[in-house]
Amino acid sequence: MTQFEDGDSASNALRLALTDGAIAVVNLQSARQRSWNRFWRAPEQPGIAELIVEQEQLTAQFVGDLSAFDRLEMLANELARAEFESGRALLVAAQVACSTHRFAEARAGVAQARLRGAESDAIDRLMLSIDQATGDNLPSVLAGRCERAARPGLWGERIPLGALLADLGEFAEAEKTYLDALREYPDVSPFAPAWVCFQLGVLWGESVSTPLPDRAAQWYRNAIDVLPCYVKARVHLAEICLDRGDVAEARALLTPVLECGDPEVAWRLADVAQASGDDAEASRHLAAARSGFEALLAKHPLAFADHGAEFYAGSGSDPSRAYELAQLNLANRPTPRAFEQAHSTALAAGDQRGANALLVRSRECWPLQERANARA
Repeated sequence: MTQFEDGDSASNALRLALTDGAIAVVNLQSARQRSWNRFWRAPEQPGIAELIVEQEQLTAQFVGDLSAFDRLEMLANELARAEFESGRALLVAAQVACSTHRFAEARAGVAQARLRGAESDAIDRLMLSIDQATGDNLPSVLAGRCERAARPGLWGERIPLGALLADLGEFAEAEKTYLDALREYPDVSPFAPAWVCFQLGVLWGESVSTPLPDRAAQWYRNAIDVLPCYVKARVHLAEICLDRGDVAEARALLTPVLECGDPEVAWRLADVAQASGDDAEASRHLAAARSGFEALLAKHPLAFADHGAEFYAGSGSDPSRAYELAQLNLANRPTPRAFEQAHSTALAAGDQRGANALLVRSRECWPLQERANARA
């Protein structure tokens, strides 16, 4: 039995009977290997490639194994060879492109898949994800998200709806959507509840105009309680601990997941070492983080441009590289957060004119967000 606590919310306590997080990860990895074995025997069999996409995305999102994106690329290529330009193969390729933020390529793939007769609901779901990620057609996306979230049995649709509401500055409604999702969760897998808890942490720690770090920290802790290996939740909570000066807890959160390969872990451990006065250790971790980010950016530049920009704007100490990556991210997905990052990195890089132009563009593209921030 897992209990979620957030004393500042009306929910008070939410209790769910969930599979132990460590066991769930072992089960995921075993299922993922079985799926790949089935795929290599008969790549054309219905549903297997789609299942692998889901399993690899879970592996990257929760376990921090970013080599999952390389395996997804291999999957799309192999399926294309087996089912050349079938609607199904084209749609899987579009899903893979979306997972690495190649949104223009994903849109083109969806259009081709539609012409080839791919399943319409899968197309609609993927197009909602692409439009939401890039900030396009948001009134239609909101209507579509609300409609899907209201359908019986589609519990998971509440999570992207909550994220969209947060992007639109509807923070109270976003919280309600997430909490309703937790209350109504019908399964025993810990992955989705951990994701909701993480999203609530992001909501209160980053999305709102005045962050509430204590509230965010509690939701990150809830996510880790549900899924101890959840790398991103550990990284975000470690950042809050560092800001509070709790270096020991930050180290304890990050050290167990250092081997996952996510360069953000090495980055934050460099910050821990710096705060502890160990310059040599900090230098080692920074070198590992820089090498890790550059390797990811070389293979999947659009997927990691925002994280790379954040690193180089901070401990990576390269304002020009940060600005370059932030501009790449903004061109790919002009969301409020992308504009904010590009603006701040422009200022740090000394490009005042560019920063001013970005501010104007942001207000033109996201007037509702401006008003929401003014209300908050």
